[in-house]
Amino acid sequence: MKEKIILFFVLLLSFLIFLGIKAFVINNSENYGVLKVESTPTASIFLNSLNIGKTPFEDKVKEGEYIIKLIPEATDSASWQGKIQIHKNIKTYVNLELGSSEIISAGEVITMKPIKEKYPKNKGQIEVMTEPQGAIVYLDNEEKGIAPLILDEVPVGVYEISVFRPGFFKRIQRINIDERYRVILNFKLAIDQTSDFYRKIEEEKSNQATESARPMKKYLIVKENELGFLRVREKPTIYSSEAARVKPGDKFEILDEDQGWFKISYEEGKEGWVSSLYVEKKEE
Repeated sequence: MKEKIILFFVLLLSFLIFLGIKAFVINNSENYGVLKVESTPTASIFLNSLNIGKTPFEDKVKEGEYIIKLIPEATDSASWQGKIQIHKNIKTYVNLELGSSEIISAGEVITMKPIKEKYPKNKGQIEVMTEPQGAIVYLDNEEKGIAPLILDEVPVGVYEISVFRPGFFKRIQRINIDERYRVILNFKLAIDQTSDFYRKIEEEKSNQATESARPMKKYLIVKENELGFLRVREKPTIYSSEAARVKPGDKFEILDEDQGWFKISYEEGKEGWVSSLYVEKKEE
């Protein structure tokens, strides 16, 4: 009789352990969503700096926010990095067309999440973001506003979302609206290299490069002092003869420096030295 009781408790304990393991597995599996990543060209995928594989990719990922980075195998294509949110039991889709630079790469990140507050039946939401911001958002070719934008109480069904900003290529995506869910779309727009906007950017970059390559000129401005003038000496020493006098506020290019003295041209063809104690040095 005693052995039967012991056996009963052993079986009961084993059953409880089994239920506990099953509940643990089920609970943990519910904390995962699905991440699908596609790219052109093929790229390595990093989540929070951890390499998880190459595109095309689809697998379960624990819910949470991640930094995702795509590094293409082709050396003439640019890398891409962004933030994604993995929601429980929901697929997050990342699709990138990686160009030779970041500004001509394009794609989208699409996910969805349940609307927690009370919400009308047979309705959902659409949230649209673009990079850069300010693109016009269309729902089935009907203009709805400027991104970032949330479209509220959209009837359940299949729709076409498109975004366009002057100077960039249009992006189009078909989506399905489920009851009491928000579909979240983040579009990466590629610049149109034939546009005036692109040419303006290239001109600005060229001008900046020219400015940065140009050597900075050094100037000095004579400060106010008790005498109302500053002596210009023939040599960089207080014992040298006075060559001229300059007034406070006068501006001169610095020709040379020597231990607390600046050489200037105070008149055409005439040069001398002034003390650094009585001038303010600038660069332009």
